[in-house]
Amino acid sequence: MKKVMMKLDGMTCPSCLTKIEKAVEETPGTDNIKVLFNAGKLKFVMDPTKTNSDEIKSAIEKMGYEVKGVKEKDI
Repeated sequence: MKKVMMKLDGMTCPSCLTKIEKAVEETPGTDNIKVLFNAGKLKFVMDPTKTNSDEIKSAIEKMGYEVKGVKEKDI
């Protein structure tokens, strides 16, 4: 398992937060999803045997948001 933090840009309102959380929730292998609107961050736990951060980054960018950085940590 990996703990992932992504720095996001382009969120303008709380509904943006909801859209991003829902997109990550629908990705198999993700859990404990939290979007920090004011900080512009997305945090979640990921099973690297089921998904990867590039797949999630791509899904977020397809919705019109920018991922400015990704940090992963083994847990």
